[in-house]
Amino acid sequence: MATIKLENIRKTYEDGITVIENLNLDIKDKEFIILVGPSGCGKSTTLRMIAGLEEISDGNLYIGDKRVNDVSPKDRDIAMVFQSYALYPHMSVYKNMAFGLKNRKVPKDEIDRKVKEAAKMLDIEEYLHRKPRALSGGQRQRVALGRAMVREPSVFLLDEPLSNLDAKLRTEMRNRISILHRKLQTTFVYVTHDQTEAMTMADRIVVLKKGEVMQFDTPSTLYNHPKNMFVAGFIGSPQMNFLNVRIEVIKNSYFAVSEDFKIKLPERMYDALSLYRNKDIVLGIRPDDLHIKNEYSDEKNPEKVRVFVDIVEMTGSDYFLYGNAGSQKITAKVPTTFSVHNDTECELAVDTDKIHIFDKVSENLICD
Repeated sequence: MATIKLENIRKTYEDGITVIENLNLDIKDKEFIILVGPSGCGKSTTLRMIAGLEEISDGNLYIGDKRVNDVSPKDRDIAMVFQSYALYPHMSVYKNMAFGLKNRKVPKDEIDRKVKEAAKMLDIEEYLHRKPRALSGGQRQRVALGRAMVREPSVFLLDEPLSNLDAKLRTEMRNRISILHRKLQTTFVYVTHDQTEAMTMADRIVVLKKGEVMQFDTPSTLYNHPKNMFVAGFIGSPQMNFLNVRIEVIKNSYFAVSEDFKIKLPERMYDALSLYRNKDIVLGIRPDDLHIKNEYSDEKNPEKVRVFVDIVEMTGSDYFLYGNAGSQKITAKVPTTFSVHNDTECELAVDTDKIHIFDKVSENLICD
C-alpha cells in the first residue's frame, strides 16, 4: 500500500516564516495527485517534506501505515524526479539508470534486466550507451524517469519535471508520464505551475494558496464547481470572468444587474440568492460560456451582454476576444467561423446554465 497522509502539517523556517500552517491531505494508493498554485504557495515544500528533504515543523506524515517524520529519505521507499534532471554527465545513460541499484548492491543481472525493461518502456533503448550531453531535453527527462523507475518505489515524487521543455515536448512527455503511471500502478505526487498539465494528467488536484488547501478534487469538479474565486480563477485558461453586479428581484425573478447589462438568473439559484437581495455579488462566467449571439437559436432566448472588443487573438479553431462590458473587462472564446475584429462591438449570449455566483466579501461560492 502506498497511501500518503499529511496530518496537521506545519512548516516554519529558522527565520520564523511559516509557509505551511495546517495542511491535511489523504492520498489514495495508486492515485495520480498534482499540486498546483502560484509561486510560493508551498507546493514544492510539501513534496520535499514527503520526500524527507525538508524537516516537518509539526504534524504527522504517513506513507502506508508508517509514520515517517523521522525516517531518512532513502528508507521511505520513494523516488524523486527533479526539474533539472540531475544526471551524472560523465556516466552513460545505462550507468545513470543503474547507479542507485549498484549502490544498493543489487546483483548485476537484476540491474541489467531492470534498466533494459525501463529503457524499453520509455523508448530510450538506443541511447543507453550515450552520455547525457548527447541527448535532447525530452530524452534526458526520460532517463531521469527511468532512473527512478528501476528502483520500483511505492511512491513517485515529481517536481516540475517538464518545465524546461518546449511546448511540443511537454505534450509528448505528459502523455508518456500518464501512460507510465497506468503501467506502474504506483502512487504519483506531481508538482507543477502549469494548470494544463494538472487538468490533463491528474486523478485529483490540490489547489494551494499560501500553504492552505483551497480545494482538493477531480479536474472536472474543480473546473465546473470551484469552491471559491481563487480556484475558479486559477483553473481554466483564459481564466473565468468576474463581473461585479447587484442582485435585484423584478416581478419575482432574480437578475444580476450592472450599469451596462442585466442578466436573468436561473430559478435553481433563487433559494441561495434570497439572502442577497439588493446586495453586491460577483458573477463568474467562463470565456467558453459566452457565445456570439447568432450561435444560439431564437428559441433559447439567451441573456446578452454588449462588449466592445479591444483585441482578437486567433488560436487555431477559436478566437479569444478581450474587451469590456461597460467598465468591466471580459474575455470570450468563440469559433473562427465568425468574423470579429479589433475595436468593434458585438453582442455575446450568456449560457446561464454555466454561471457561478460568489460572495463579494468572502469570495466563496454561493451557487452555480
